[in-house]
Amino acid sequence: MSARHPLGDTQKMVKSVLSDLIAINCKPTVGNWAAPPPSQAISDPVRRFLSSSLSAGTQRAYAADLAHFRASGRDIPCSPQSIADYLASLAETHAVATIQRRVAAIAKAHRASGFDDPCRSEIVRATMQGIRRTKGTAQREARALQRDDLFAVLERMGDRPIDLRDKALLLIGFAGAFRRSELVGFDCGDVEHVGRGIVLHLRRSKTDQTGQGRKIAIPHGRTRWCPVRHLTDWLAHAGIEEGPIFRSIDRHGHISPDRLSGDAVAMIVKRRLETAGFDPAAFSGHSLRAGLATSAAMAGASTYKIRAQTGHKSDAMLARYIRDGDMFTDNAAGVIL
Repeated sequence: MSARHPLGDTQKMVKSVLSDLIAINCKPTVGNWAAPPPSQAISDPVRRFLSSSLSAGTQRAYAADLAHFRASGRDIPCSPQSIADYLASLAETHAVATIQRRVAAIAKAHRASGFDDPCRSEIVRATMQGIRRTKGTAQREARALQRDDLFAVLERMGDRPIDLRDKALLLIGFAGAFRRSELVGFDCGDVEHVGRGIVLHLRRSKTDQTGQGRKIAIPHGRTRWCPVRHLTDWLAHAGIEEGPIFRSIDRHGHISPDRLSGDAVAMIVKRRLETAGFDPAAFSGHSLRAGLATSAAMAGASTYKIRAQTGHKSDAMLARYIRDGDMFTDNAAGVIL
């Protein structure tokens, strides 16, 4: 018997969740939670747009959540009491953020299939509130890769093709405060050279699923670690004039036409940090984004200007990205003691 392929399993889960979210079927009655009457079949054009209503990442997450929910012996529709019991069982082993996402997936599946949302019932809401109060809601955060630490990492890198790529990747990721998916999504056509540096055209992001896009300025650097120069050096060395900017490189130094994955960014960050003597466990691909926000705040940049790079809509949303390195800047106790 041939081994199961992880990609095939993921594709099946995505198809499963899409089926849950767009198909309206008669289901057996569960307590008072009866199935709605049959509806007219959904047309293929509508089905395609419904499939695009969720990002690929959300589809995968919801698919995994609903698969776990079904593995517990439950299905859609489900009674509020049964969902509350399910959440209580998760509280022993799962983080609050994971449980909250499971609730969102279960609620979405009910609503999209034409059922009342049992997650709005008092017993489910009160159970979730009790879990949050008992376990707390603090999430593990990746350590910010601040400017001086980034420079220390860059100092340890050589001049091989993979080094040139990784220098450009780390510097552009830091300077633009980009998410992993944003960083690897750039093509050559997204780079606009201007007198004071470059402008990167971000076509789509996690918080811009409709593709409105925005522009991020990357100025010429004042140190030897100028992100514009290192990006130019990488593209020139690799002979890349169109298509993906950041590409895979094999162990022989051959540059692939395929773009890097978001997971590859996290692996590169950890590998380069470890080589420079840092503990890689504390960092992730998100460390570049948090690092720019934290370093800029420590240098006195206004939150408005920091948000111009990060894309955050408010100071409140930005605050969680400015890590503990900023705790001593203008500290209230330091002013009076």
